[in-house]
Amino acid sequence: MKTRVGILFGGRSGEHDVSCVSARHVAAALDADRYTAVPIGITRTGLWVLPACSQAALSGGRLEIPEGRFVAEGAPLGIFGGFSGEAAGQTPDLGLDVVFPVLHGPFGEDGTVQGMLELTDCPYVGSGVLGSAVGMDKALMKTVFTAAGIPQADYLVIRRRDWDLRRGDCVERACALGFPAFTKPANLGSSVGISRCADRAELEAGIAEAFGYDRKVVVEENIAGREIECAVLGNDQPEASVCGEIVAARAFYDYEAKYSDSASQTIAPAELPESVSETIRALSLKGFEAVEAAGLARVDFFYEEPGRGVLINEINTMPGFTEISMFPKLWAKSGLSYPELLDRLIALAFERYSWRTG
Repeated sequence: MKTRVGILFGGRSGEHDVSCVSARHVAAALDADRYTAVPIGITRTGLWVLPACSQAALSGGRLEIPEGRFVAEGAPLGIFGGFSGEAAGQTPDLGLDVVFPVLHGPFGEDGTVQGMLELTDCPYVGSGVLGSAVGMDKALMKTVFTAAGIPQADYLVIRRRDWDLRRGDCVERACALGFPAFTKPANLGSSVGISRCADRAELEAGIAEAFGYDRKVVVEENIAGREIECAVLGNDQPEASVCGEIVAARAFYDYEAKYSDSASQTIAPAELPESVSETIRALSLKGFEAVEAAGLARVDFFYEEPGRGVLINEINTMPGFTEISMFPKLWAKSGLSYPELLDRLIALAFERYSWRTG
C-alpha cells in the first residue's frame, strides 16, 4: 500500500504564491512507487479546496487556487478524519496517512494548522505547535535565542499600541540602532513587508508599512556581513547540512531578489574557514533545539569579519521547497537528493507521531 501524503499549500499569508510553488515541487519529487500525493489547497481567503481542483492548480502551472469547489466553513477537520457520521456532512475523509503542510507564514507555519493536525491525531511533517509558533514570531524567537546565549544583532520590538500612542518615542528608540536599519513584521517570511531604512523618515515609513502586516514590528541594526544559511534535519538528534551563502543582487535579499531576480546567487557550500562553518553548524543545532523545532528548519546567519563574527538572524521551520530554495540545495550538497530528503521528512513525521501515541 502506498503512503497517502496530504500536501497542504496556498493559505492566507503573504507567502501564498511561494507556498504554491513549493508544493508543486514537493508533489513532483515524491516517489510515485511509494507515495500517493493528495494536494489540498487553501485560498487567499481561507477556503479549503478539494483535491481535484487543487491538483489542477498545481499541474496547470497556476499560482492561484480557484475559488470554486471547497470544503464548507468549519469542516476542514473532516478531511483528516476529525469528523464522522452525520457530523461530516459532505466533507470527504481522504484517508491520509501523513500531512506535509507546505505552508509559509501565518495561518500555516505558525502553529495554527499544526494544532488542528494534533487535534485530528494525524502525523505531519515539521515542528509542533510550540516550535512553529516560536519560529514564526521573530520577537519571541529573538528572546529565546538571547536566553540560549546565541549571539545576534541588536534589535527593538515595537507593539501597535505603543506606536499609536507614542510614535515619536518609538522612532527615537529605533534611531538609536543606527542607519541603515531594517524594519519587518514580527510574523511573516520571504522578506514580505521588510524595508531597508537609510534615515529617520524612511525608518518611520518602514515601521508603518510593517504594521500593515502585523501588530508587532521588529527593527534591527544593519550588519555589514555575509548572509549564510544552514539546514537542519531531525527530531531529538538533529543534523546540520553544509553551509550556503546568499549573494543578493539588490540592497538586501528582499522578495524580488529571492524569487524573481536571476542575478541573485546562492553558493553552496559557502567558502568559509572550517572553524566558521563548524560554528554556524553548531549554532544552527542550538537554535533549532532552543525553539523546540522538529523535523526540519533553515537557520540564517550573518558572518561579520572583521567584526563580531557569526550572528544568528532567524530560523524558518518550514523553509521553501522551490527549485531555487536553499534548504533542498544544502541537503543535496550534503549528499541527500530531493526525493531522499522527502523520504526522511516523512519518516521523521511518523517518528514524532509515535512519541505522542506511545
